Amino acid sequence: MDPYKFRPSTSLDTPFWTTNAGAPICNNNDSLTVGIRGPILLEDYHMIEKLANFTRERIPERVVHARGMSAKGFFEVTHDVTHLSCADFLRAPGVQTPVIVRFSTVIHERGSPETLRDPRGFATKFYTREGNFDIVGNNFPVFFIRDGIKFPDVIHAFKPNPKSHIQEYWRIFDFLSHHPESLSTFTWFFDDVGIPLNYRHMEGFGVHTYCLINKAGKVTYVKFHWKPTCGVKCLMDDEAMKIGGANHSHATQDLYDSIASGNYPEWRLCIQTMEPADEDKFDFDPLDMTKIWPEDMFPLQQIGRLVLNKNIDNWFAENEMLAFNPAHVVPGIYYSNDKLFQLRLFAYSDTQRYRLGTNYLQLPVNAPKCPHHNNHYDGFMTPMIREGEVDYFESRYDPARHAEKVPMPNAIVSGRREKRIIEKQNDFKQPGERYRSWAPDRQERFLCRLVNALSDPRITYEIRAIWVSYWTQCDQTLGQKLASRLNVRPNI
Repeated sequence: MDPYKFRPSTSLDTPFWTTNAGAPICNNNDSLTVGIRGPILLEDYHMIEKLANFTRERIPERVVHARGMSAKGFFEVTHDVTHLSCADFLRAPGVQTPVIVRFSTVIHERGSPETLRDPRGFATKFYTREGNFDIVGNNFPVFFIRDGIKFPDVIHAFKPNPKSHIQEYWRIFDFLSHHPESLSTFTWFFDDVGIPLNYRHMEGFGVHTYCLINKAGKVTYVKFHWKPTCGVKCLMDDEAMKIGGANHSHATQDLYDSIASGNYPEWRLCIQTMEPADEDKFDFDPLDMTKIWPEDMFPLQQIGRLVLNKNIDNWFAENEMLAFNPAHVVPGIYYSNDKLFQLRLFAYSDTQRYRLGTNYLQLPVNAPKCPHHNNHYDGFMTPMIREGEVDYFESRYDPARHAEKVPMPNAIVSGRREKRIIEKQNDFKQPGERYRSWAPDRQERFLCRLVNALSDPRITYEIRAIWVSYWTQCDQTLGQKLASRLNVRPNI
């Protein structure tokens, strides 16, 4: 074969995984970290190549969260948290910060009905005096996978079949049969909360573990929770079908009409906190985003409220061009070593530069509302007219200087370079506890949804048996009922 005439073809695929350049990959499941728990390393070329390719798969629609609606308002501090964080926007009760929030469905395309069973995005941009802070979360507190290197795979499994363009459960259950950590999220996805009534009656979760840092440099782990003051309300499957057939934009219309009529949606921002010194005391890894922090151990504490009191002025300018990035934090708030969180810090800015261009942060809806200064300029579609002759740092002709040093986590990080799963996986305890907390009728609805999904004719007996075994390890009664209805013997 003439190597210069070779053309790539799936018919010539190797039996093992490779990079785009053909180098063999020995581990496509775990990102390269310092030690078992991280942080992840930028030298993991395969991980970055995988994510970079993934974020460029669609133009110009978002790869995920394509269907969404935004609204503007304010965040007000209600409780003193200066002992936890030196963030300026949290400096005192009564302080208000302008915000814009985007609600969305995750998987389906921009024109899809808002009544489909699908996770929902709940993304909040705070325009603070120290720059923008983005909490980019969902309506579930957990996610299907724990390592960001698997994010393209889980989204591909949920997306329509690339051959038929039909979303099919056999693909989802085939992929996640290799990832029992997904069980926790299934107890939300197939629960009644899987189809919110609308955006106003929907919870939001930051999902990841963040770090709060006070003026003394003390670090506290934190999780963020948005709690709607009007309560959580959901649609049953038959109600969703009826509403979706009549109005595929019912949640967008409800949000817009409510704000227009003066019925402003409101949420309480609550936090859970944990001392980093205590993180090894539990039977789960607190930085594993497939796990919740039990509220009886880590009670919710209200710190503020969010009010949406203004509709956007232009859907394209303030919804389609609106760009969030979990890497956008402010002094007093920082990241944790959550593996998926760490990867999102790269992936979101990468996808926004691809989707909207290099200068997406100069667009009015994304630009900070405080003074800012750097030498990032020019490129496609820049709206900035830059004055001055000095475009480097440092210079005796330009008085720009470093900002004051702010506290950040300074724990010593050491370990081998390695691709490994975390040690405390404990994938079955929390989903079993959540299932047992429900009333019998809610348990039955969950079971029926599982049975219907696992009855997809493309799902093999082997895959059904794996899922029956997983759910049996979560709850023996649930596993027995599932096995009976699917006519499958569990194989634990």
